[in-house]
Amino acid sequence: MNRTHALSRIALSCLAALSWSTAQAADVTITADRLLDVRTGRMVQNPEILVRDGRVVSIKPNAGAAGGGDGERIALPGMTLVPGLIDMHVHLDSDPTYGGYTGLEYNDRFWSALAVAHAGKTLDAGFTTVRNVGASDWNDVGLSQAIAAGKVRGPRIVPAAWSFGATGGHCDSTYFPPSMEEKNPYNADGPDAVRKSVRALRKYGAQVIKVCATGGVFSRNTEPGQQQMNYAELRAAVEEAAQWGLKVAAHAHGAAGIKDAIRAGVTTIEHASLIDDEGIALAKKHGAWLSMDIYNGDYTAAEGKKNGVLEDNLRKDREVTEIQRQNFKKAHAAGVKMVFGTDAGVHPHGGNAKQFAVMVKYGMTPLQAIQAATINASEALDRKDVGIVEAGRFADMVAVQGDPTVNVQLLEAPAVVILGGNVVKRNVP
Repeated sequence: MNRTHALSRIALSCLAALSWSTAQAADVTITADRLLDVRTGRMVQNPEILVRDGRVVSIKPNAGAAGGGDGERIALPGMTLVPGLIDMHVHLDSDPTYGGYTGLEYNDRFWSALAVAHAGKTLDAGFTTVRNVGASDWNDVGLSQAIAAGKVRGPRIVPAAWSFGATGGHCDSTYFPPSMEEKNPYNADGPDAVRKSVRALRKYGAQVIKVCATGGVFSRNTEPGQQQMNYAELRAAVEEAAQWGLKVAAHAHGAAGIKDAIRAGVTTIEHASLIDDEGIALAKKHGAWLSMDIYNGDYTAAEGKKNGVLEDNLRKDREVTEIQRQNFKKAHAAGVKMVFGTDAGVHPHGGNAKQFAVMVKYGMTPLQAIQAATINASEALDRKDVGIVEAGRFADMVAVQGDPTVNVQLLEAPAVVILGGNVVKRNVP
């Protein structure tokens, strides 16, 4: 028997075992006082949610807490259910308490280990799906596989693996002298090089492609407003990714880079700090989503210096934070599509939901902020299995005491987190 046939037999055996185990899974019935329908913004009163094999089968309104049915029952009296939250911009192998050069004390695998703890904190915060848009050494790919295999706790992960851009740009290694020959192995200068990097990243597990169109806050020798990938390179990334069935996210603070990324067909613009009126109009015209991390500047201002962040990076953060927030308000008012992305890793993991209140402060209603982290995010991901509690989707939910469409800060401390019909966190009897 050759190696290919052997692997095929092993795969078939695994699938058979999986089919048997799911076939034996008992039904789960979840009840609560309310369920937020994120499509309409209305509350479903006294829902009874039937779950089978990790997915929602049906939702009965006005069922009461003592409905019938076989299998396990999860009763959450007095609580409101919302869909499991989605953060579209995290870095699970980054820790903000190490800034500048302070992380060099540790071995490369230190960050892989931290990512496991960060994944658990993220799940406990109610974020049942995340998009990890940039990780070193394939950390997010390996972590997503370990979570899927049931070896560690964490959310569903859409990994980008290495983010990349131009030589010397934001996604390159910019903190070291030439004698150390430090560089991003997927640097891409020119459309052909971009295509090659996309292919290599997809080969080893990337499920989304992250490119860096402009300079950034936490790199050296770059400014946020600088465009660092041209239109032809960005278009090559989009075309190549689409050929493989992937979408592209573009780190883009600067106005020119934002506009070229939108014209090139990028799905989500990350940060979008310095977007101008033309960029807002283009985003609306092309249907691009903005993922604007408008909370983390507060953390960096308060803790960055203590954590070792260099003064030049602190300067850039000061310069863009309020401008970004005002542009968030302007873009939202103009009707641009928004998703929830926090850049967790720049601020502590598990504090993701603190951004909801900032989104409300800068123009969104609580419902709109919740929609950005649920139905909007699922649409931007082109996922039909997360983001909404409805038949056919994963039974991912968060429960809070009270009404988060009135007080969105309730989501900062969820009482119960449910992943695939299983309670993974419960802070109530």
